[in-house]
Amino acid sequence: MDELIIAGRALRSRLFVGTGKFSSPQALREAIAAAEAEVVTVALRRVNLQEAGDPTLSALDQDRQLILPNTSGARDAQEAVRVAKLARAISRINWIKLEITPDPRYLLPDPVETLKATEQLVADGFVVLPYINADPILAKRLADAGAAAVMPLGSPIGTNQGIKTRDSIRIIIEQATVPVVVDAGLGAPSHAAEAMEMGADAVLVNTALAVARDPGSMARAFKLGVEAGRQAYLAGLGATQEQAEASSPLTGFLHENAGQNN
Repeated sequence: MDELIIAGRALRSRLFVGTGKFSSPQALREAIAAAEAEVVTVALRRVNLQEAGDPTLSALDQDRQLILPNTSGARDAQEAVRVAKLARAISRINWIKLEITPDPRYLLPDPVETLKATEQLVADGFVVLPYINADPILAKRLADAGAAAVMPLGSPIGTNQGIKTRDSIRIIIEQATVPVVVDAGLGAPSHAAEAMEMGADAVLVNTALAVARDPGSMARAFKLGVEAGRQAYLAGLGATQEQAEASSPLTGFLHENAGQNN
């Protein structure tokens, strides 16, 4: 599959994997391996970047995977920036998935605080990938502010509902000047394929893998869904139509042949 470039880094895999909710480090390790993921997100509130034996970090191959710390749990820009800077000081990783979700029930990202934090983190040298509602205006503002990619949600995080924000994501993709990674709510490989068919540059999946009976097999299925969707997008999907159109001709050579037989 063709490479994805984010902030000058070439990625072969367009399937990003989150690390929460897995039943064990072994299940996480199998899912990452089956997905062939190169970008793996870790929540800074759940992972100790200073501890070599951290269960989540022990499941990762840091020579193969880019660890993408995220600010999950941050309630405002000030808290997110503080957490990001602390993570960089400890890990020397300057990539950050920016998440600011002040509402603990619906976990919807705060657009105002996200833009504010993006501006501050970009100015401080971070590679920022903000998690956002599927808001085309905000996505454009974030790209203008220097975000390396935008990550609109398909549906509320952890719901497995699929892409409920299709129309807005289509506009984001159409107007995009940075990669678009559909994040949150993708519950089946077909959801990932749909996002890629729409022209998304990548998807991020966590819950669907972690809660599956066999996380490794589910990760492999998502990998295939992403690859199929990307290939279909590159091949050029046919336009939808309101009326039927025969795929085989109903006139022409059939009547000519019939005339020759008379």
